[in-house]
Amino acid sequence: MQNRSMSSLHRQVRQLLATSKWRRRVDIPLYPSSGFLFRSISSTTSETDPIEIHKRKLFLWFSHLPQEEKQFGGYFSPETMHVDPLILERKPEERVGFLPSPLQTPTTCNPSVTLEQLFEPTHAWSEDQGLNVLLYGAVGTGKSTVVRKLVLDWCSGSTLQQFKLLVPFSCEDLSQLSKAASLRDLVSRKYLHLKKHPMLSGEGNQANSVLFLFNGMEKMNLDFRIGSTELCSDPNEALPPSGVLVNLLRKYLLPEASILVTTRLSALDRIPQKYVTRYAQIFGFDDPDRQRAYFTSRLLQHSGEAACNQGAHNLIELLYLNLQGKSQLAAACFLPSYCWLTCASLHFLHFTDANTPIRTLTGIYTSFLRLNFGGEVLGTGMGTNVPIQEHQSSLMLYVVRTVGKVAFDGVTNKRTSFSEKELEQWIGGKTKTDEELRQLAMFRTDVLDFFLVPSVESGKNCVDAAGEPDQKQYVFAVPAMQEYLAALYVVLGENKSALEKITNQLSMAIGQASEDFIAFFNILSKFIPLRIFAVFNLLKLFPKIYEKISSYNKGSIARTMAAELFRTEDSYNEDVLDQVEQSLLGVHGPQTKQHSEGKPFELYPIFMGGLLHYGNRVLLQQLGCSIQSTTVAQITQALRKYLVRELSKPQPPDELMDLLILLYEFQNPRLTAEVLASIRSIPLNSIRMTTLKCFVVSAVLSCAPESYCLHTLDMSSCLLNNDMIQILRPAFRHTRNLNLQFNNLGPESCVVLRDLLQDPACYIKSLQLCDNALLDSGVHTLLKALPQNESLTHLSLMHTGMGEQAAMELAAALPHHTGLQELNVAYNNIGDRAALALVDACREHRSIHTVHLYLNPLTDTGKQSLYAQGVPKSSDTGQRVKVLASVTEGADISENWHPILSVIRENFSSWDRDCVSEQLKIFLRDLEWGREQQPNFWKRLHFRRVERGVRQTLQMLEKDNLPASAINKK
Repeated sequence: MQNRSMSSLHRQVRQLLATSKWRRRVDIPLYPSSGFLFRSISSTTSETDPIEIHKRKLFLWFSHLPQEEKQFGGYFSPETMHVDPLILERKPEERVGFLPSPLQTPTTCNPSVTLEQLFEPTHAWSEDQGLNVLLYGAVGTGKSTVVRKLVLDWCSGSTLQQFKLLVPFSCEDLSQLSKAASLRDLVSRKYLHLKKHPMLSGEGNQANSVLFLFNGMEKMNLDFRIGSTELCSDPNEALPPSGVLVNLLRKYLLPEASILVTTRLSALDRIPQKYVTRYAQIFGFDDPDRQRAYFTSRLLQHSGEAACNQGAHNLIELLYLNLQGKSQLAAACFLPSYCWLTCASLHFLHFTDANTPIRTLTGIYTSFLRLNFGGEVLGTGMGTNVPIQEHQSSLMLYVVRTVGKVAFDGVTNKRTSFSEKELEQWIGGKTKTDEELRQLAMFRTDVLDFFLVPSVESGKNCVDAAGEPDQKQYVFAVPAMQEYLAALYVVLGENKSALEKITNQLSMAIGQASEDFIAFFNILSKFIPLRIFAVFNLLKLFPKIYEKISSYNKGSIARTMAAELFRTEDSYNEDVLDQVEQSLLGVHGPQTKQHSEGKPFELYPIFMGGLLHYGNRVLLQQLGCSIQSTTVAQITQALRKYLVRELSKPQPPDELMDLLILLYEFQNPRLTAEVLASIRSIPLNSIRMTTLKCFVVSAVLSCAPESYCLHTLDMSSCLLNNDMIQILRPAFRHTRNLNLQFNNLGPESCVVLRDLLQDPACYIKSLQLCDNALLDSGVHTLLKALPQNESLTHLSLMHTGMGEQAAMELAAALPHHTGLQELNVAYNNIGDRAALALVDACREHRSIHTVHLYLNPLTDTGKQSLYAQGVPKSSDTGQRVKVLASVTEGADISENWHPILSVIRENFSSWDRDCVSEQLKIFLRDLEWGREQQPNFWKRLHFRRVERGVRQTLQMLEKDNLPASAINKK
């Protein structure tokens, strides 16, 4: 008895633990910030209830993120944000209507509805017959996202609770089934726990609490004719999947059940009107406020520092200003898909850091197309009895051959807009077969508006110069998409000449025939003279001829990439990443003058390089667009030759930045190393560097071997900050002359520079840090590297906020570094005592020959002492040190007056005007005093000439008119 009670007690404890474990599991959300949470399940709920099992599993299945969402670190998770698109209920007679323009609101007065409202009872509804709701819309309007949200909401108990059972199906999966199956078999194959559920038995009216969801009906070829699809009311009778769906919609099979079907516009009439209770059209985001809500929910998902959060807020404000101006971006973001692309691009441009996985702009666009067109095929349409999957081709490949052709022509002729007639010519083409015409009609209805939209600019100009109505112009929804599709069109070889296409076809035919008959010819050759087979031997050589033609074509692609990348007329444009950002955020303030006649298409060659990357080729293969490895090898080999040739010429900074972006997008370390071998200098001065650009520069230079040495890396005036310096450190290791002047570096940056200089593999000989607020603390940190460093010969700390204490520490540290030759500490807060100590240390140093001390608060007595200290005490221990402290040396002109004025003229636009003006006035006073002391007439003339140069500099400073060229020597 006691054992029995103990056993009962153990059993109760196990049940309590199991219940507690289950409660913990369902109360903890899968996505903490999602809001899609299950309601707490009481301890009385049975774990074997098939409906509860179904909800749990549905929630798990529909919570899985596509790979395109995961690549952004979870920031772009549909579970954490959702903005309802505009959904309008349509009357049967207006079901084919659409918005006249993405920037206009619908002309109908129908209010926006939710899916839950669509299943409210109507006058035609009864308990014996469920509702059939047809939700339709163009590609990219958000049908799949809305369906996903609906399923998750039903699982969490927040919507459509009048339905006890929701059974979703993918029509793409159903279309692949070749065997007949009953409704219950279809359900049990997908959801085993519902195999024998009584709601699907067809008995009584239990099915009135069931909602079937069929997503993507256009992938199935439905035929409602009785002669083609027999009537069936038995859920256990086997039928083709299309027959099951037809009978459900006929209300012949489970008439009490309700059905939600989603489809594209072209398949709208595949379901007869009498079988549809309600039509609803999804339009996407019809106003800037919906778009702003989408951007806010996604770009504000960053956790951590407030600076990132503030940066996201600033981006959203700029985006909203651009959208409110009814720009072309607002027309594109009418589709939620392009809102996703905008967020993905901005996340790539602004929130990339060294810890994020490698992403490329080409990869984002390829992922975008895979997200929207993955698995999509272009069937023959309705009206045939042939299964749709037997006459299907890749929809993405069709896009490349039609829209890509338009994009390629536009890039070739420097055009971004196209008339309706031009689109008809390029996309409609010549006379086609009935099947091709059906495919073309489906493509125009469903897909064409996804890529090409009416131009906002052409809509503003209603009449042309002749006073006639201006013809409507169409542009790509996102400018970069034109360049991407043009690049894909070229890389896939769709721009082949007629000779190349014929050669390819003959080569394939002969190659197949030779494989079939080679054994037969080998047997006959033993009995028939070999001269008869000479013709066949020539034919067998034909594929090799084609390979040469094909190789030449790949070489032309590489030549085109190099030519487009280094176009001289585009050399004054911003780099491509800045161009992408401006297309998204708009241009605020004065616009830069464009030096090229047509629009620069600098992304076009970069996309071509990015498409050759293996990761993008895998994604394109899934879209039905195959790029062969032999093609990649031939283009890569030719590209290396052309890039090396172009790099032998001097390139402006923005063109070099584009080259680095191309190499980064290519993701080919071997090619990158071979191209870098021909580069000895990378001037990136005045490029607006971002975290992403720093990551690109570092990633590209990291492909070089350890022995690679870059003569000069000029990153002056690049807006670098402390975080960027940390990212760029691997790139600095390969550099001899590193120019970091005129940036936003602080004391924290000196920690990175100190560690860099202490690295035994460091090549840096010249380090320029002018105009960075390093202060005494930063200089103190940097000086710790001098004893271990053996490479540094030139150090510039001009205008870094150095004071007396840091100057004294520098003087004490100089003896511990034997290789330094020139030291620039001009324009700081160094007084007489510290300046004398520095000059003394330099004079006793074995290699320092020049020290810059001008624009420091030195007295006249101190300046005279400095020149005296520049002379060595003895010829054995000291050396002559050139001291640049003023344009005069007592009563004489300093031989270094010209370098001093040159430095001031080059830099005063970024310096404190009052301080520089005061120093120039001191120079004038010194020159006047020295001129008065000179009895020699020619020396007095020389004083006046130098004085005139100082006055000109002072006038330019006061007028804020910096000359284009440096001061001319007199």
